[in-house]
Amino acid sequence: MLKALLFAGIGAIGNALFAYGQRGASAANPFAFMFGACAICTVLFGVGVLVYSGGGTTSGYLLANARNVLISGVGFFVTFLGFFLLYSRLGASYYIVYAVLAIITTSIGVGVLVFKEPFNGYHVSALLLAIVSIVLYGIGHSKA
Repeated sequence: MLKALLFAGIGAIGNALFAYGQRGASAANPFAFMFGACAICTVLFGVGVLVYSGGGTTSGYLLANARNVLISGVGFFVTFLGFFLLYSRLGASYYIVYAVLAIITTSIGVGVLVFKEPFNGYHVSALLLAIVSIVLYGIGHSKA
């Protein structure tokens, strides 16, 4: 569980930086914003490929995983667009709505239904509590 917290923490810090950048940008052109952000991300990924490759062939890896790379690339695009619209038009505090929807689509849709990962009563309870959090957030937001 400690590794999961560490890895999730790294992702959470990156997501917070991403949300900060999107929330601070004007909402005029989400595609220009994402193009610039993705260009910087591409350079950083390029450095990562060079450092992490360990002498393996990157082109062979990409060819062997082309379908999954394509699916993930489309997923990045849709995610970035959704985040931009959410943060620039509604605010970063709406991330809680995204987070719960991500729990449902990723944990249940991808993890359980597609990859047949284990899911027990504790997981169901966590999912239900996450859904309750959206309801409470909506109530709280309507009262603010």
